[in-house]
Amino acid sequence: QVRLAESGGGLVQAGNSLRLSCHATGRSFSDHAMGWFRQAPGKEREFVGTISWIGATTIYADSVKGRFTISRDNGQNTVFLEMSNLKPEDTAVYYCAGRSGSKYPGVRASLYDYWGQGTQVTVSS
Repeated sequence: QVRLAESGGGLVQAGNSLRLSCHATGRSFSDHAMGWFRQAPGKEREFVGTISWIGATTIYADSVKGRFTISRDNGQNTVFLEMSNLKPEDTAVYYCAGRSGSKYPGVRASLYDYWGQGTQVTVSS
């Protein structure tokens, strides 16, 4: 079983940057695709981005494309979400998730079978 813990969230002003980390413990996640999702108050959880098992393929939501970058370091059991030019509409709880059954990216939350607890990102205008 893989357990995930996100960190790096906080309060930032619009236009600034943050880097979220998602550290995995327990079973290795190096052959799992990983994803980031977010949920704003009163809204459904939405896809942010995903990365294949060795990082060769990434897919992003249109709302973050060009501003967010996903990467991973399998040696450190960590996935990263670099967020730049943050906007107030990026305010949400950000969740890291893993697909134990696949090495390849997926955009639907239902494809992921283990999740972290989330980290709050708040962007002020």
